[in-house]
Amino acid sequence: MAENREFYWRRLHSLLGVIPVGIFLIQHLVVNHFATRGEQAFNDAAHFMESLPFRIFLELFIIFIPLYFHAIYGVYIAFTAKNNTRRYGTLRNYMFMLQRVSGVITLIFVTWHVWETRIQAALGAEVNFGMMEEILANPWMVAFYILGIVSTTFHFANGLWSFMVSWGITVSARSQKISTYATLGVFIVLTVIGIRAILAFV
Repeated sequence: MAENREFYWRRLHSLLGVIPVGIFLIQHLVVNHFATRGEQAFNDAAHFMESLPFRIFLELFIIFIPLYFHAIYGVYIAFTAKNNTRRYGTLRNYMFMLQRVSGVITLIFVTWHVWETRIQAALGAEVNFGMMEEILANPWMVAFYILGIVSTTFHFANGLWSFMVSWGITVSARSQKISTYATLGVFIVLTVIGIRAILAFV
């Protein structure tokens, strides 16, 4: 019974990592990328997101609750997983270990980013180009944000590979090999989008 319960918890954890959390990640990176077009373009995109109807409901039930369920259960998985890369040094074993490490880094980064933006907005600050420019005036914060973005995009892309395997979408060795290349492409594209956005604020 306990094994069945854990099976379903892990399935839910996997699903939420793609829908809606993964979709939100892509949307968030795309909105941030408007910074590469200048201050006004970013502020217009941010204002559009701020003015969405039912924004508080959407943020709470479509973003934060699924995100932190995925994150907290992911930390449990990370600290109970048995990494055996020394004994079996295969690519997938290393990716398994990196998935857990990147998940912890991503949780720290996202929590800090939420504190600096959404919580400050709730306290009366305005989320705009100037806010991000001020945050990233510190070179250490630039490095932290770049590390956070790389960890987040890797965690999503590699998690997408695992999602397709665990949900029976890619069963054969050939389909898993193809999805390895596809998810690598997702990682590269999203990382470039994210880092370009960060550097646009610097």
